[in-house]
Amino acid sequence: MRIYRRLEDISEIEKAVVTIGSFDGVHRGHQKIISRINQLANEIGGESVIITFDPHPRSVIYPKDTSLTLLNSLDEKIKLLEKFGVDHLVIVPFSIEFSQMHPREYVENFLLKYFKPSYLAIGYDHRFGLNREGNIDLLREYEKTHDFKVIEIEVQEIEEITISSTKIRKAIQQSEMATAHKFLNYHYIISGEVVHGEKIGKELGFPTANIQVSEPKKLIPPDGVYAVFVEVDGQNLKGMLYIGNRPTLKGQPEQRVEVNIFDFNEDIYGKEITVRVAMFIRDDMKFSNLQELKVQLHEDEQETRLVLHEYEKREHVEVPICTIAIINYNGSDYLESYLPSILYSSNDLVDYLVIDNASTDDSIDYLKEWHPEVNILPFTENYGFADGYNRSMKDITSEFTVLLNNDVLVTENWLDPILEIMKADPTIAACQPKIRSLVAPKKFEHAGAAGGYLDALSYAYCKGRIFDEVEIDEGQYDGTHEIFWASGAAMVVRTEVFNNLGGFDGNYFAHYEEIDLCWRMKRAGYKILAVNESIVYHLGGGTLPYQSTRKIYLNFRNSLRTLLKNERGMIKYLKFFLRLILDGAAASMLFIKGQWNAIPTVIKAHFSIYGNFRQINKTRKKYDALINKYRIGPENRTGKSSKIIPVSFYLLGKKKYNEL
Repeated sequence: MRIYRRLEDISEIEKAVVTIGSFDGVHRGHQKIISRINQLANEIGGESVIITFDPHPRSVIYPKDTSLTLLNSLDEKIKLLEKFGVDHLVIVPFSIEFSQMHPREYVENFLLKYFKPSYLAIGYDHRFGLNREGNIDLLREYEKTHDFKVIEIEVQEIEEITISSTKIRKAIQQSEMATAHKFLNYHYIISGEVVHGEKIGKELGFPTANIQVSEPKKLIPPDGVYAVFVEVDGQNLKGMLYIGNRPTLKGQPEQRVEVNIFDFNEDIYGKEITVRVAMFIRDDMKFSNLQELKVQLHEDEQETRLVLHEYEKREHVEVPICTIAIINYNGSDYLESYLPSILYSSNDLVDYLVIDNASTDDSIDYLKEWHPEVNILPFTENYGFADGYNRSMKDITSEFTVLLNNDVLVTENWLDPILEIMKADPTIAACQPKIRSLVAPKKFEHAGAAGGYLDALSYAYCKGRIFDEVEIDEGQYDGTHEIFWASGAAMVVRTEVFNNLGGFDGNYFAHYEEIDLCWRMKRAGYKILAVNESIVYHLGGGTLPYQSTRKIYLNFRNSLRTLLKNERGMIKYLKFFLRLILDGAAASMLFIKGQWNAIPTVIKAHFSIYGNFRQINKTRKKYDALINKYRIGPENRTGKSSKIIPVSFYLLGKKKYNEL
């Protein structure tokens, strides 16, 4: 994270996604906004920017108001914002002069001049400038002339921030540290420099580090003893924190903040120390003598160690091994119908993510209301299947990711056989289950069936489906088989391999992108499997109807593109020429079947390729470099047939996989 303390120091920020606020506490409400601007910056290839002010504006505008308390010092806020992934933090020196800037001057000579935002995310009640006359409506006047968009943070999010801040302060003031932790999403922090004290704790056998808190307005919990985690010199330790004026020692006029660090005996005077307050142990007490105090301190230590041990056990969260990621566009009905089944996919710990491609229906509202356990990644535009996944996969940390259509009904624990196989063999880059039709459950489904193959000219076909001929599933393809490509309708990938090999080709938008990716995986030496013990049901045509003109165009265009990007040597050009002839024949067959636009659509697909040869070659070189960098062995051509499927299908009458 880059930090700027003077506006003049701000360098050019690429496609800035900006939000403004005090961010005191950097609590859960703030974290949602930070996550949103980070996601948006990632989506547009930009950078996230937080503008905050120091000192706090209220302390400047109302200097006689002594009621202001802060949850963070500036240094604490900086560390938290960095932890949550902000790219740029701008700390604006707040002054009376700055507060009296005219609203239009604020927009033109501050926001636009220094940040040139692509997006500005603010709350509906955001006010700025002289007499707080500037508002969101004024900012929207500048959108068209300065090429940026204002994103209004929802009312409930703003209210959540206000409510959370109030509840956190109240909880801390009542020593309810667990409640504060709930709203902060971290243990409350107190930090400062270690200074010399009277060393009485050392005489009692409990030496303490006296903390000089740097922020005078910092909210300090009530007097007493607390269980804390301690960070000093890069070490993570445990201890018990004392806050009070030491009444047993005749009392002191000022409040002390000092920590006894367990199993630690180093000189840390003058160093910065951070304590994270986990739990209140007891109130401050006055004892008759030092011996009574010593006995109590031993009891405090035993209780504190036990408390911190339990906290550590509770906070050791198992990392999900897999994320089920669903691309959605205006699929509220599909989500309502099929998402409940997906929540029972595995006995393993699994994350659920819906990637929303700027839906205009109520998809997001439905998810928030009915499935709060599902994470939502909302995009500002429709990036299609391919680029939608590319933009989201970079942030997925689980070992495996399921790329799942929103119109898939899964069976209970369908994912477990696949994960078991992939865990055991790191050379497997992707798998698919057996995919049956949701409309005709005894039949295979067009998109994937029992595993995908390619013929000599890169026509795709499956066990259970050749062209539009779909078989009934009678167990003829059961078992686990190595295939050439796995269906994007229900595809389990090794997340790291997906990202290392460049993900999907974003130029595909939808259709054939999974075949292109699987071919790259095979070229890098990996295996692709169909695990037919696992079964799911696919509605099909949810994104594009199978007979749509757009689908035909993408099918032919992307198939040719895949051939040119992946086939070896000069042979690809001969195969491309043969495709010209066979694609013409295929278009004629579609025309005869009543798809009147088939011939001009196929011609359009071919001309799209002819006009983009240079770009396709450039893309191939990029992917070739990634394949060479991350290859694990020689090219694996299992599942790539030497047959020409249109000849076998149309001329020889072989309509089923096991007839080939």
